[in-house]
Amino acid sequence: MADEEPEEDLDDDGAEGEEEGGDGGSGRKRLLIVVAAVLVLILGGAAAAYFTGLLQPVIDMLSGGENAAHAPEGDQAKVISGDAVFYDLEEMLVNINTGGRKSVYLKIRVSLELESPSDIAVVEQMMPRIIDNFQIYLRELRVEDLKGSAGMYRLREELLKRVSVAVAPAKVNDVLFKEMLVQ
Repeated sequence: MADEEPEEDLDDDGAEGEEEGGDGGSGRKRLLIVVAAVLVLILGGAAAAYFTGLLQPVIDMLSGGENAAHAPEGDQAKVISGDAVFYDLEEMLVNINTGGRKSVYLKIRVSLELESPSDIAVVEQMMPRIIDNFQIYLRELRVEDLKGSAGMYRLREELLKRVSVAVAPAKVNDVLFKEMLVQ
């Protein structure tokens, strides 16, 4: 008994054990989970930035210009110049759909952004059709349809679609709100 040496902590493989016991594997799992979470966040953020267009300037800079890799050599892409052409429509006042309650009116003034000055003649020629399309659409709107920025965006897109159909060969780039009043 005096001959016996003190026993050392030995693992199954005969190596000296550490005080932690089973925490070595647990620590590695935690590290792996943290690294995986960080990678998912980075990749998700990069994908979101790409799909929302926030990375487009970086992509253009790295690729050597806007759509340089996709454009054939003979074709040159149209670049919108700083000289935009705007055409103001007359003010429109319509009563909007309230479902039988008291009358609610929408007063709106818009401006059209045109592709070129030559499109002004086409817009003026088709003005009765444009006003008719706008009036029909606006009269069916409800007050709830105009609330918030999403409502304004939908209204802009619908008006742009309707004016583009009316002036078909001419190109309308955008519909800009100058005044909008719901009363």
